[in-house]
Amino acid sequence: MNATAERKPVHLAVYDTLADWETGHATAHLARAGYRIRTVGPSTDQVTSIGGLRIQPDTALDDIRPEDSSLLILPGADLWDTSGDLAPFARKAREFLDAGVPVAAICGATAGLAREGLLDDRDHTSAVSFYLAATGYAGGERYVETDAVTDQNLVTAGPTEPVAFAREVFRLLGVYEGEVLDAWYRLFHDSDAAAYAVLEKAGAA
Repeated sequence: MNATAERKPVHLAVYDTLADWETGHATAHLARAGYRIRTVGPSTDQVTSIGGLRIQPDTALDDIRPEDSSLLILPGADLWDTSGDLAPFARKAREFLDAGVPVAAICGATAGLAREGLLDDRDHTSAVSFYLAATGYAGGERYVETDAVTDQNLVTAGPTEPVAFAREVFRLLGVYEGEVLDAWYRLFHDSDAAAYAVLEKAGAA
């Protein structure tokens, strides 16, 4: 793992109707790998997830800068599809990508990025192709039917693929690689107990 990246936190976007289950694998193992996880809300006012968890954001969206971050994670939320309230997070994703800092979006956040035009020239995935097509975006030909996709520093995945989403984040940041990354995925996605031995040997268990 890059030592410079270690010193910069990972920023996790949090907002009302946040889909709790989508980023837990990624944030837990990033934290174990030495990254600080900082939550970012529309403001520093408390937000409530779809599961009723109340979260006090560490900082407000306007106060984060790409140069101070290793990664911006955008989880799904009902608000991505029911209002324009989260559009500022998609604009912040553009700022990060323009600066060469990775972004990882899952579920409804992919639709937010589609509306922002960030998927028009990148391979990507989501829940289903017609979900993104409904946004009117111009990137339909770049849609890939797979669990998760990384292209040009952007990770995308659908709501049923939190483990594949985390796998791509780890690959992008160099947290796990090769045999260890494969073993991590097999353990958490396939419940392959034999994969634990590989992680234990690598000090990643």
